[in-house]
Amino acid sequence: MPSRLPFAAMAGAALLVITSAASAAPIQLTVTIENLSPVNSISFAPLHVGFHSGSFDSFNLGEVATAPIISVAEGGSGTDWQAAFAAADPGAVRGSIGGLLQPGQSASAMFSVDGASNPFFSFASMVVPSNDFFIGNDSPTRYRVLDAAGNLLITAITQRARQVWDAGSEVFDPLAAAFVGNNDLRAPQNSVVAFNFAELAAFNGLTTGTGYTFASNLAADSDIYRISFAAAVPEPGSYALMAAGLLAVGWRVRRRGTPAITAA
Repeated sequence: MPSRLPFAAMAGAALLVITSAASAAPIQLTVTIENLSPVNSISFAPLHVGFHSGSFDSFNLGEVATAPIISVAEGGSGTDWQAAFAAADPGAVRGSIGGLLQPGQSASAMFSVDGASNPFFSFASMVVPSNDFFIGNDSPTRYRVLDAAGNLLITAITQRARQVWDAGSEVFDPLAAAFVGNNDLRAPQNSVVAFNFAELAAFNGLTTGTGYTFASNLAADSDIYRISFAAAVPEPGSYALMAAGLLAVGWRVRRRGTPAITAA
């Protein structure tokens, strides 16, 4: 004898399928970057970013800097950083945001990210003026931005002056520093990655590449950079309305005495 499936139950099952599919799909993330440093203080090269599985590690505190992070710290291009990222994690979602980001400026970009496969976020950007200073995350799993269902776990990452890294790859020399000197004159230092923001004050009074006179004005806890995340996802209300409509149809069908739908 054929079984009977009430229409309301079918509507509930349909809603479950709809919401499950929505939560499993990649979400659109808008990533916004802001230079929070004081007027006439540090600027930043383009931000190199990647959403990934947690396998790419471009540098470590106390170790000699290698080509990936040097390509960020010494010139901002990040060419080797991007190539190494792609080789270590082919499924990662990578890109860069903005151009030269001066004090008070911001920029944004959108990325399609699957929280199940690429929940972690890594970033790197050169700090200028400098010979080889940068911001970035040491541990590849430091920032888990999404859970497996695509829900945001972090809405913003703020960097302070004390989190500025020195790659230790280039000798400190204002005449050879990017943004105030000729970076082609750089000389190898062969040191290790360390925290260092205090040396930025040595650039005070120099004219930058865009014409402002540099003044660091940074203390250890000065906010210098913010990365914000905003997800564009289907409105939950749209699914609720769909479910309500299906349930209402089922209610009307049963009220009129129409036979229930028969399942084979």
